[in-house]
Amino acid sequence: MEAAMQTPLLTVDHLNFGFYDRPLYQDLSFELAPGSMTSLIGANGVGKTTLVRLLMKQLKPQTGTITYRQDPAVSIGYVPQFRNLEDEYPLSIRSFVALNHPRHFPWLTASDKQALNRVLDETHLLDRQHQRLGAASGGEKQKAYLAQALLDRPNFLILDESTASLDVNTKIELMDLVKELNQNNGLTVLFVTHDLNLAKQYTDQYLLLTKDGSEMKPVSEMDVTTMPEELQPVVEFQEED
Repeated sequence: MEAAMQTPLLTVDHLNFGFYDRPLYQDLSFELAPGSMTSLIGANGVGKTTLVRLLMKQLKPQTGTITYRQDPAVSIGYVPQFRNLEDEYPLSIRSFVALNHPRHFPWLTASDKQALNRVLDETHLLDRQHQRLGAASGGEKQKAYLAQALLDRPNFLILDESTASLDVNTKIELMDLVKELNQNNGLTVLFVTHDLNLAKQYTDQYLLLTKDGSEMKPVSEMDVTTMPEELQPVVEFQEED
């Protein structure tokens, strides 16, 4: 058991990938430890989205390897960038989250419903589960996407710019919840973001992609002044309760 805990959840070894005459990664190597929270940062065009697609096996490395731990096996949950829904969107929060289940209403078994209740509780949506999602706040909508990703009990969560377009209070609320899941469930998190403040506040380490290579360090060693200009922190003001 101890050996399994020490095995990296994910190992990327000498990865090379690019499109036509535009190489993205040359000899990219890194590891993610189980239960870690890592921010993936970099300017637009350096390949953050492509790396996510590679990790999710939607693309294949040209050379090099991406290896997932086998025991226990790795399962991935994915939360996209916030996509607002029309005010008239008819499904309740509960029904929307259940869409990610292979069996849809009304064919959910008792255990399926228990799993749905569990994930709604974990994401603090149980009390609002019957609210129409179109009428929910931005934070509740993004929590619903998070709940969908957690329905199959993944042990690796990818947040793909999931806090972009949210106000600062909602960003903090969402990341507080993700940190809670990380600590309570041992969930490994890869947080793709342009927000260095959130990266420093919530993640253990960062993986910076640049046109010239990559850098992986603890966030305590992040030097904001050397980051690409578009990653420079923007002052945001948190609203008081």
